[in-house]
Amino acid sequence: MKKIMLIGYGAMAQAVIERLPAGVALGWIVAREPHHAHICNRFGGRVTPLRSPQACEAAPDLVLECASQQAVAEYGADVLARGWHLAVISTGALADAALEQRIEAARRKGGGRLTLLSGALAGMDGLAAAKEGGLERVTYRSRKSPASWRGSYAETLIDLGGVQDAQIFFEGSAREAARLFPANANVAATVALGGVGMDDTRVQLMVDPQTKRNTHTLHVEGGFGEFHLELSGLPLASNPKTSALAALSAVRACRELAQQ
Repeated sequence: MKKIMLIGYGAMAQAVIERLPAGVALGWIVAREPHHAHICNRFGGRVTPLRSPQACEAAPDLVLECASQQAVAEYGADVLARGWHLAVISTGALADAALEQRIEAARRKGGGRLTLLSGALAGMDGLAAAKEGGLERVTYRSRKSPASWRGSYAETLIDLGGVQDAQIFFEGSAREAARLFPANANVAATVALGGVGMDDTRVQLMVDPQTKRNTHTLHVEGGFGEFHLELSGLPLASNPKTSALAALSAVRACRELAQQ
């Protein structure tokens, strides 16, 4: 039986907990202290709530971050320095060049393993293959409903309540998108890290009042030719900012762990 540690206890973490595959057990959850009593009661003492991963005296087979970019910044380097395997969903945290260097240094020093989950987008294997032949242009577009952008920097760029038609309200680099939209632009960062980098990946963010889905479009050109991929996914019912497929990519990481 493989044992994992979850970082986070929000909507995505709940989706992972509900779908844990056979052969994987939840051993620890890093969460804010107000959640600790609920975690103890819910799991009958089988799962240990923690304030931080450093408080764990055992060695998880996988540490699964399902929280936020802030959690990656706060805990990522320490997890890797202990030689553990860390799977990250909030890849936008690595738009911070200093943090990326700190995490890489910790990984090298401690011998830990870092996995960047594919999140809400398919086709990352094709992007990786295309990179081998040389990439010339990578453009990522995210189209979501007004509800999915509420509470974000989008509210300073466009009137979400008054928009009538689909509109692009942001165009820039993946680094800018990940910094300005930490809860919405992790896919942009994942594309960038797998392709031409944070500064050369072009990102367009769109609001569409007619949609209830999160649509991700990837256009790639290079020495191989070009491809155009579009995925239209449903958001988590409990959090419209998060695609259900992103949570399922975390579940898939657990299944792969069970098969090792």
